[in-house]
Amino acid sequence: MIKAANRRQRGAQKACSNVFSMFEQSQIQEFKEAFGCIDQDRDGVIKKQDLKETYGQLGKLNVNDEELEEMLNEGKGPINFTVFLSLFGEKLNGTDPEETIVAAFKLFDPNATGSINKDEFRRLLMNQADKFTGEEVDQAFAVAPIDVAGNLDYKSLCYIITHGDEKEDS
Repeated sequence: MIKAANRRQRGAQKACSNVFSMFEQSQIQEFKEAFGCIDQDRDGVIKKQDLKETYGQLGKLNVNDEELEEMLNEGKGPINFTVFLSLFGEKLNGTDPEETIVAAFKLFDPNATGSINKDEFRRLLMNQADKFTGEEVDQAFAVAPIDVAGNLDYKSLCYIITHGDEKEDS
């Protein structure tokens, strides 16, 4: 049993060895800070009790153990910082590069202004291809830089999608 656990841990480490090259140094630092917030007992490994306490601090007191176990099982072994980072790498791996996303937005900006009308974009999101719900559009617009005239700065939004919201740092 112990050998199997050790093998599983070594396998997780091998799979994660190149994970640091997937992120910029500033992103790794942000993940380190997040890991530190979740690792409540500061032992370098996220466990069920750490998750329970983190949820408690966020006001969610009735998290069931099954939910927490599911989260922990995504790590396929102990969740140290490297495994934590690789989990985010796997989740973010499907994100297109920033220039690809900007190019897609440019299709809706024939005058190359760098922005698109929020209401028109909402209509497109809710009526074309993989239709968004009103709630999904509202969630997207909550982080989107929209000026007083109702124009969405899509270049800034693309940066937020690929790098996170830098305004949190200030």
